[in-house]
Order: sequence, then C-alpha cells, then structure tokens
Amino acid sequence: MINNGYSLTLLAMKTIAPLIKTYPIVETFHSIQGEGAYMGVSAFFIRLAGCDVYCPWCDQKETWSVKPYAQQSIETLGNMAKNAKAAIIIITGGEPLMHDLNPLTKELQDLGLKVHLETSGSHPFTGEFDWVTFSPKPFKSPHDTIYPHVNELKIVIAQEKDLQWAQQQGQKVPVETLKYLQPEWNSPISQSLVFDYVLQHPEWRVSLQIHKFLGVQ
Repeated sequence: MINNGYSLTLLAMKTIAPLIKTYPIVETFHSIQGEGAYMGVSAFFIRLAGCDVYCPWCDQKETWSVKPYAQQSIETLGNMAKNAKAAIIIITGGEPLMHDLNPLTKELQDLGLKVHLETSGSHPFTGEFDWVTFSPKPFKSPHDTIYPHVNELKIVIAQEKDLQWAQQQGQKVPVETLKYLQPEWNSPISQSLVFDYVLQHPEWRVSLQIHKFLGVQ
C-alpha cells in the first residue's frame, strides 16, 4: 500500500503537469513587421507550427505540419520575447488559432508586452491581443468568432475574383477596421489589380511586403 505522503506527491504532480503549457515552435526571430499598419516597426515573431489552410502561394509551407517541431514552454517564449526588447510581439504561423492561445498571450501580457496576432481565422478565436491582423482565405471559411476582434483586414490578391472576396470580408469586420489589399508576390497581374482597385475604393489601402524588398526575414 502506498503511504499518504507518496500519494499526495503523485496527486500534486498530476495537478501541476497540465498547467505547464507548451507550443510547437517553428522559429522565433527579431525583425521588423513588413506588412500592414505596423509596417517597419521592430517586432519579435513567434511562429507556431501547424496549418490546415494550405494557401497555394504560401511562403511558409514548412509550417503546415506540427510533427517536426519541438515544444517550447510559455515561460521560455516569454523570456525570449522580453529579452528581445521589440516594440511588439507577433504570434504567427502556420495558423496559430489551431492552438489555444490563452496561456501564451497571458504570459506575454503579464510581462508588459504588446501582443499581435496574424491569422486566417479558420479556427475559433482564443487569446487576448493588442492587435489582430485577419487574412481570410476563400478556400477555408473563417470562424465567426474572429470578426469582432479584427483591427486589420488583409486580403491577398492574386487574381480578379479575389477582389470580390475582399468586398465580402470587408462588410463583416467592424467599421473601424483598417482594410488592406496585398499583391500576391508571384502574380504578374496582382499589383495592377490592387492599385486600380484602391484608387476606386478609398476605404482600402495597399500593403506591400517590405521585408522582401529589404531582403530580411
């Protein structure tokens, strides 16, 4: 028979273990935000593994699977983010909302950090954020829980029909949401489509990936 002291120790271990939250991390790095409203701002990126959106133009296809990547604790991620001394922390992917982001965002905000999210919104919304960039894709319907939280709507434009998708999504976000059209990097017609559309629809802005022009991550 196990003595009471040993039993209590086992019980404590079982109680504490689930509280140590970890996430599969592709990479963390300090750079600038290359897109949207915070373009050019110093940012520490936390890139989570896992994505089921499968954008054909994705430049981070290695993030789609969770399996190859090691788990890191929220304490480790918090320390790295704090030590980076960046203006903002950006949680990205992959599709970060595949994970429960409440523990991670609480850890980061408890450290006094400004936390941003980049998401397609394809999973239920979790976490507390200072800024949410929403980039929905027509081939993976967004979850309805995302819309009230959107600060910035970013639609990637590769062909003319993407502009119709942009119009539809623009009607669903809060009226104060900043709306951006971003030319798909490899599409030969995307820049002219975006430029012409923004001229005729002043509620939209152009977003360029300046980190690619600068040759930085």
